[in-house]
Amino acid sequence: MSSVRPKKHLGQHFLKDLTVAQRIADALTGHGNYKSLLEIGPGTGVLTQYLLEKEPECWVMDVDTESIAYLNNHFPSLEGNIIEADFLKMDFLSITNSPLGIIGNFPYNISSQIFFRILDFRNQIPEVVCMIQTEVSDRLAEPPGSRTYGILSVLLQAY
Repeated sequence: MSSVRPKKHLGQHFLKDLTVAQRIADALTGHGNYKSLLEIGPGTGVLTQYLLEKEPECWVMDVDTESIAYLNNHFPSLEGNIIEADFLKMDFLSITNSPLGIIGNFPYNISSQIFFRILDFRNQIPEVVCMIQTEVSDRLAEPPGSRTYGILSVLLQAY
């Protein structure tokens, strides 16, 4: 059992179901011919283990120092590709100046901010695969005129 505990103030909910993790990893299409993949908030690496089987070079990023330590200890093949940083403040060019796929189990409390950040770098990010809470996905997919239709709905649907 992992010594890493989800932190409420970070909005963490660790993915535990291996079948779900495999389905998320399998949802990657590779369209956009990117050679690097960044997992946001890998936690204890439940999704990461399936990403390491994929073709693109895998990077993981987390703000949680416990998760970073766990990943360093349990995923030696990721040495040099584990980033302790805030995705919302990340300069993607520090990883690569080539296209970069994004994947993860996004924390509810910052999902919208993650999508805005992805939109800022939309020319560098050809594919995003993520698990988000139903309320967030409903809001993002709302049609015009709906009560929850907003700027993020417009931008993501256009993108």
